Amino acid sequence: MAVPSTLKYGFTWILPLISAFTWLGMLLAMLIVWELEGHPHYASMSPNQHIAYISDIGAQGLKPLFIAGCVITTVFLDLSFASERWLRHSGRLAKNLGTAEKILSGLSMVFAVAGTAGLILLSIFDTLHHPKLHDGFLLLFIAGYVISAIFVCAEYQRLGIHFREHFILRFSFWAKLAFIIGEVILAIVFAATSFDKEQNVAGVFEWIIALIFTFYVLTFFIDLLPAAKSTQEHTNIERMHMREVENGTAMMDGAGYTNGTANDTANGTANDTANGTNGNAYAIGATGHEGVGTGQYKPPAAQNF
Repeated sequence: MAVPSTLKYGFTWILPLISAFTWLGMLLAMLIVWELEGHPHYASMSPNQHIAYISDIGAQGLKPLFIAGCVITTVFLDLSFASERWLRHSGRLAKNLGTAEKILSGLSMVFAVAGTAGLILLSIFDTLHHPKLHDGFLLLFIAGYVISAIFVCAEYQRLGIHFREHFILRFSFWAKLAFIIGEVILAIVFAATSFDKEQNVAGVFEWIIALIFTFYVLTFFIDLLPAAKSTQEHTNIERMHMREVENGTAMMDGAGYTNGTANDTANGTANDTANGTNGNAYAIGATGHEGVGTGQYKPPAAQNF
């Protein structure tokens, strides 16, 4: 009995939801606890600092929650990356038709793993006991996921050339591009205010950066959702064949022989041409097959692209 596609592929779109809501839930829990405790001034905070960083709260009693939230968020986000690659390879999503697109996809996963390592390590090496390591891992986290998003956008831009009818590709591309631009601008402001000892302003921007990351994760829910509804296999085969035709690698000849099918005349025979000397006819098609000099043509087996 065949497994319904909604069961076989439906679980994939749940992965980014788990990641996004775990991250959002962790942030809200930490913010609520800090609010309920009356805005305490933690040991890791500067003397004039009144707004706690996420890492300030995460370095105290909520450190287990901080570590668990970071691990679950990044692991399920990386699984979303891997699932998208698998679904494009298997034809459930718009397929990567060129080597460049596959390389871009691979690079996006590599930098996502780097961002994962940064977030998990910054939660373990807290800002109270390991301030320099914590700041370094924070930079790795932000840079890793921003660079990963850049490669994802580049991949989607190339996919959009071959699958212009897919609105989701365009929407996801622009959503991720907005994330890149927004996070880079906010990260610059965060860094500038931190160096200027404006910790309260920097704290506000850190919370904004973290919340925006939630929406970036949710864009992968949009990417993976079509896999549970329909298959792109037929469309992918057509696009791959068109790519081969453009590159001059498809099996074609002057009579329009394409994809293993003869361009027949009305009576169903091959379109022959006389040799001009002895009246013998030559079937126009793939060379090396039966039919030369007889007017009869037997095509080879159909090719799958």
